[in-house]
Amino acid sequence: MGNFLKKKNNRRSFLKKTALLSTAAAFSTFIPKKIKAAKTYNWKMVTTWPKNFPGLGTCAEIFAKMVNEGSDGKMNITVFGSGEIVPAFEAMDAVSSGAIEMGHGGPYYWKGKVAAAQYLSAIPFGLTPQEQNSWFEKGGGQEIADKIYEKMGCKFFVCGNTGPQMGGWYNKEIKTIEDYQGLKMRAPGLGGEVIKAAGGTVVNIHGGELLTSIQSGAIDALEWVGPYNDLAFGIHKAAKYYYYPGWHEPAAILDCFINLKKWNSLPNNLKKIIALSAKAATQQMTNEMIAGNNMALKTLLNKHGVKVKPFPDEVLKKLAILSNKVLNKLSSSDELSKKVYKSIIKFRNDSIKRSENQKKFLETRMKYVNYEK
Repeated sequence: MGNFLKKKNNRRSFLKKTALLSTAAAFSTFIPKKIKAAKTYNWKMVTTWPKNFPGLGTCAEIFAKMVNEGSDGKMNITVFGSGEIVPAFEAMDAVSSGAIEMGHGGPYYWKGKVAAAQYLSAIPFGLTPQEQNSWFEKGGGQEIADKIYEKMGCKFFVCGNTGPQMGGWYNKEIKTIEDYQGLKMRAPGLGGEVIKAAGGTVVNIHGGELLTSIQSGAIDALEWVGPYNDLAFGIHKAAKYYYYPGWHEPAAILDCFINLKKWNSLPNNLKKIIALSAKAATQQMTNEMIAGNNMALKTLLNKHGVKVKPFPDEVLKKLAILSNKVLNKLSSSDELSKKVYKSIIKFRNDSIKRSENQKKFLETRMKYVNYEK
């Protein structure tokens, strides 16, 4: 009997130890999965803007903060201004190569790599900010942009919108289309191509060189964005006339581009956080630009006495005709350019009739509301 009880107790002890070992083994297989799911991604974002530059630079910071907080620290993005790691126009090279994980800039900066990219920023006499954002989300723009950026080894997101731009700063009056003959102007993208067709010489420089270039006479005119950004750069100190409207960029989107291999390596929840953060940052930038432009224009007019002038109707008419010729010719050079241009034009044409409502409202508001009070 004693031997039997002893054997029974030994058996219970063996079963207990076996159960504990089985539980420990099961738990040990669970731990690596938790560790893998909790992997932290520390990424760098290089930009084409000066650090924290109003609207454009702050949009990158807003986006990064949203991702960092939304991921509960599982992804940490550190933003670098132009020149801190790479020069402004080398941002795409750094990201395409995989040396840097992601970047922030403007699609037309990459037209030398893929010509179709410039259509994504803006087209002359093209889409309003609302129409542009809608085209990307509902008009097939995101899918086309992904194909364009795939050729550069990147994933694309809209990450910012400047809203309606001004026509630019000039040191001579623009009375006729002939006044563009021999004009040296900073004007990127497709708007710059139209300036060339009008007889101007286009100089492509980044934001940090704008003021010194026009002060030195290296350029006669420039377009940047609008009052909010132009005041920050102090361009009013060196230019005589401030023209509107921004026919060349009725709106302009900014891009967040991510190395494609790095993007594909992310878990789905972080991909979703990035996508939603880019969309939210775009809206925040649009809001910031409207409020900032309102206040900055007042300062330029009332404090600095800036001369704000409309382009003559005849000049705008001829620029529109030139734009149509230039864009039709350029877009026929390759299939991707043709595809993106046709898609934007279709969306614009569909929007024109609907926009008559908004046009009438704006005309009425300007006519009957005393905005000086």
